[in-house]
Amino acid sequence: MTSRPETGSSVTGPAPGGAAAPRHVAIIMDGNGRWAQARGLPRTEGHRHGLEALRKIIRHASSRGVDFITLYSFSSENWRRPPTEVSFLMSLLRRFVQRDLSELHKANCRVRIIGEREGLDPGIRSLLEESERVTAANTGMTVVIAFNYGSRDEITRAVRKLTQRYLAEGRDPSAITDAEISANLDTAGIPDPDLIIRTSGELRLSNFLMWQAAYAEFYFTPVLWPDFGPEEFDAALASFCERERRFGGVTATGS
Repeated sequence: MTSRPETGSSVTGPAPGGAAAPRHVAIIMDGNGRWAQARGLPRTEGHRHGLEALRKIIRHASSRGVDFITLYSFSSENWRRPPTEVSFLMSLLRRFVQRDLSELHKANCRVRIIGEREGLDPGIRSLLEESERVTAANTGMTVVIAFNYGSRDEITRAVRKLTQRYLAEGRDPSAITDAEISANLDTAGIPDPDLIIRTSGELRLSNFLMWQAAYAEFYFTPVLWPDFGPEEFDAALASFCERERRFGGVTATGS
């Protein structure tokens, strides 16, 4: 059954079949390495093809009326990968910003970066901040890039910041509210995701948007990220539109 919008639900725009699309879609782009391995290619080729898939999905999500798309591009744990792979991923990031930023800007997309910036290579940090600055006034779809991001780290930083502020103001930190924590996360001002997609068949969040995902719908697919295209994205939207979101409440029938 196709779900109906409820109070507090954030849906917008056309989706397959004419149903409402989720306002905010977040994606864990997984499976680049396995895609390459299955073809006898180096892992770097998987990441290269994954970047092409990313370009297609950003354009397609915008055409489907999605207002926010958050992409788990590089986690705080990914630094543990082999140095050659990390170096290649950084080169892909530079290529994405240098080649795609102008296209995103022309499409009226706004770029937001979430994740820890302290300690990043100055050149990488400058690229990230440039992408935000150039697109800051745009009013179309917001492309949120989770880079050097880990949800536990994000929550820890927010709580630490609030606690220090409370103590400096002579207030009891036990009065900190969940709304204040939300307002001090990297995603402040961005609505919580309605739909979280993970490719490659893995069934976990992997330290991604754990606070924000409290009422998100999940869609897991065995498709590896380089093979994830518009048809697979539409299948995820269709699945979302068949669900009834109650946000802790009950339906009219009390189910």
